Amino acid sequence: MMLPEIVNRRSIRAYLPKPLPREDIEEVLRAGALAPSSKNRQPWRFTVAAGEGKAAALAAMAQGLEEEARRPLLPESAQFLNGAVQTLAVMEQAPVVIFVANLLGRDPRGALSTDERVSELCNAQSLGACLENMALQATALGLGSLWICDTYFAYDALNAWLGGQSVLAAAMALGYAAGNPPPRPRKPLGELAEWRM
Repeated sequence: MMLPEIVNRRSIRAYLPKPLPREDIEEVLRAGALAPSSKNRQPWRFTVAAGEGKAAALAAMAQGLEEEARRPLLPESAQFLNGAVQTLAVMEQAPVVIFVANLLGRDPRGALSTDERVSELCNAQSLGACLENMALQATALGLGSLWICDTYFAYDALNAWLGGQSVLAAAMALGYAAGNPPPRPRKPLGELAEWRM
């Protein structure tokens, strides 16, 4: 039987203006820290932003989005910049935004050796598992969450806000959902799986 947290998890884009108990935030972080990671490197670093800290983070993101519009880091993704602006509005609503950074990460613009590239791929998978654990734990606690990759449109500004000690991987908005969106359509398993027996 499928875990209810997997079935019921939604990407929440509207939040109630209600503070979260610190214990719930810590449970979400602990769930992320329990994720499997390549070579047990545990590359994640969490920065929990709420109140004034969140305001500073979102100001950095807004500045980064303005810079991206002028001189893009992601020129081939320019058509998605408006979506990042909408994501910023979602982040403003959420009482908490958790920034997840890769302690072992490399700047994506830099040249990488084959070993470094493989390490980056392995760490990306580890961070994905961490973020999924966080989203599922949030669901189990009755919270809404949104796994955010649009932070890449403000990559330099947010990395500077984080202090430059690691490389930003993603963010997660967290709060009480304002509504219950229906599940998004999924491809049937027959299109996704090939059986070789």
